[in-house]
Amino acid sequence: MSERIKKLPTVWQAKWIDPELAHDKDERQPASVLRRRFTAGRTENAVLYITCHGLYEAYLNGERIGHFVLAPGTGDYSKRLTVQAYDVSSLLHVGENEITVTIGDGWYRGSVGIDGLRNYYGDDIALLCQLEADGKPLLCSDEKWEASQNGPIRENDLQQGEHYDARMENVTLWHGVTVRDFGFANLAPTESVPILEQERFDGKLIRTPNGDSVIDFGQNLAGYTELCLTAKAGQHITLWHGETLDENGNFTQKNFDPGERNKNGGIPQKLEYICKDGLNIYKPRFAIFGFRYAKIETDIDLQEARFTAVAVYSEMKQTGFFECGNEAVNQLFCNSLWSMRSNFCDIPTDCPTRERAGWTGDAGVFAPTAVFLADCYPILRKWLGECRLAQKEDGLVQNIAPVNNSGSMISNMLQGSAGWGDACILVPWALYEAYGNPKILEENYDMMRRWLNFVEKRAQKTRPHNLLNPYHKYLVDEGFHFGEWCQPDVDNGAAMKKSMMLGAPEVATAYYYRSATLLKQIADILDKPEDAEHFTEIAENAKKAYRFSCTKKGEIRSDRQCEYVRPLAFGLLDGDEVQAAADALNSLVVQNGFHLNTGFLSTPDLCRVLADNGHIDTAYQLLLQEDCPGWLYAVKKGATTIWETWDGIRADGSVHDSLNHYSYGAVTGWLFDGVCGIRLKAGRLTICPKPGRQLGFARATWDSPVGQIKSAWQFEADRLVFDITVPIPAEVILPNGEKREIAKGDYHYEILL
Repeated sequence: MSERIKKLPTVWQAKWIDPELAHDKDERQPASVLRRRFTAGRTENAVLYITCHGLYEAYLNGERIGHFVLAPGTGDYSKRLTVQAYDVSSLLHVGENEITVTIGDGWYRGSVGIDGLRNYYGDDIALLCQLEADGKPLLCSDEKWEASQNGPIRENDLQQGEHYDARMENVTLWHGVTVRDFGFANLAPTESVPILEQERFDGKLIRTPNGDSVIDFGQNLAGYTELCLTAKAGQHITLWHGETLDENGNFTQKNFDPGERNKNGGIPQKLEYICKDGLNIYKPRFAIFGFRYAKIETDIDLQEARFTAVAVYSEMKQTGFFECGNEAVNQLFCNSLWSMRSNFCDIPTDCPTRERAGWTGDAGVFAPTAVFLADCYPILRKWLGECRLAQKEDGLVQNIAPVNNSGSMISNMLQGSAGWGDACILVPWALYEAYGNPKILEENYDMMRRWLNFVEKRAQKTRPHNLLNPYHKYLVDEGFHFGEWCQPDVDNGAAMKKSMMLGAPEVATAYYYRSATLLKQIADILDKPEDAEHFTEIAENAKKAYRFSCTKKGEIRSDRQCEYVRPLAFGLLDGDEVQAAADALNSLVVQNGFHLNTGFLSTPDLCRVLADNGHIDTAYQLLLQEDCPGWLYAVKKGATTIWETWDGIRADGSVHDSLNHYSYGAVTGWLFDGVCGIRLKAGRLTICPKPGRQLGFARATWDSPVGQIKSAWQFEADRLVFDITVPIPAEVILPNGEKREIAKGDYHYEILL
């Protein structure tokens, strides 16, 4: 059955139908079941077009239609609601047929976003579907359908959970539906990939010190639990889902405690199931959780029960594979991959528990790594479409897309941060470099240009203490900025207050330069010479403004590593200044005991700028740091995903913040383009590995858009051995400086040590 038909009906004859008799804005509702019996005289080329307000699961003659979980997916429904098109020829019968559709709350009216708001897009649920054979309608949603709220799903919410009564699977109390005039203007064909059930993990039942029965699935993930057990009708089982155990070894949800959000229902991640007689097999339809553990409350005998964690994320094939001589680094790679899987559910989100929000900053720092790990082009492309929809008239790119906050004065003020808004340029550029397709630049060019125009206008306003800068009209010290967010040993609240009082020109101006530089290249690629000339002028002057206010004649004086990483990574320094800054950065890292103190924006580039400027050993010692803050601290604590903060589980075992954020996993991109040296820039391939004895060996394979690339090295006694496979002509740069132009094929090199 195909889910790849990317079109809409030529003419909508279907009507929006509301299955509910009343809408209660304050309570979680039962899922609605709709059905319609109909006759078909033909089955050839049968296509079902379907979408809804909420989430749907559809069946034709008892067989599920498609494999899309949580359909129709997320987005700003007021502007764009995707329609799925399924080839159902194999399910349709000549003669009598029956279609049933169950609809839950989903993103439409369930708990969403950083505030846990309900009814964000409306308080209704509704169905729109049209079944055609050879382009002619056989069945449409209309007033002839019937519905019931007396099915087994008694409550449902994406984040809060689901309550299922298996005794009510024989749905009763059918009634009519109401035709609603929601229109068709916001409907669009699906151009991304479906959300699917993926890996499965068998659970192990353990008893915690406080006597709770808890299932350990061994892997932190996003998805849900499937249970299989034998029971008597009316027996209950409740599952609470969480990411970790606390300092005493007991189940906890404290690390994603929503605080004030409890007034909106909190995040219980709870499944309540009432059994029928005999064998019970169940998994939720309209809820998804972030978890490794599930606490059980029940009086059922669980000796023969089976519990399985089902990972749920967008269809994206793993394309990047890495292995080295250090098992902790191998686990770090796996953790990064699993945090990506957990947070690429239709769009890239920050975490699968607390917020589930499409933060622009997270995607911006991780996209260059994401393109190595998996074929994520469709997911990021869809999300960029949401960024375009969320962009303000004045060009401001909002911090989250799709927007799902309260819209309060404060939330509206805290928008347009440097490094976050710039993701509208950074993400398309990362996709272009990996996939080589300028279409992604064309689609997003207007958004990128408008964002830079917004920053250009912002730069015209200068705080009094910066007016002596002769290039102050290119210095960005106004507006809200998160700055170098989440630096170790820096108070985030105090840093934000300082940014609001004094601006953050060292961050915002650097990103102004970076985005203008990239947009100049993009304008050249898209043959827009006048724009390219304008962006060149911005970049040149923003660089001068930065150098005047943020350096002393090119010399950086700071005890924060980020102040060196950013200008090195962005190209804001010239000549001997580059090596001087790299040497100073190296000294800071050494003085800090080979610990990083970079924050959210600079950490992804830290090892790269050190290694690229002669400090490979320091880069490796940072990578291998097992104390906090360091990438391997979480690994040594048993992490199976990347944490939001470096000390998500402290030395004393206490827990806080999300344990499944992909952002700091961006270092795994360096395993590919640094450690193994695979660098693909819009079809131009360079292999320039930077080996380190600390790993012994390393090998990376990337099933890239141009073909499979392999780069491996290992230390053998008195020599360093390289094995390289390239699918296109490439340049190889060996650590001894030797350069070779090679054709497609396999190559072996050895360097005497």
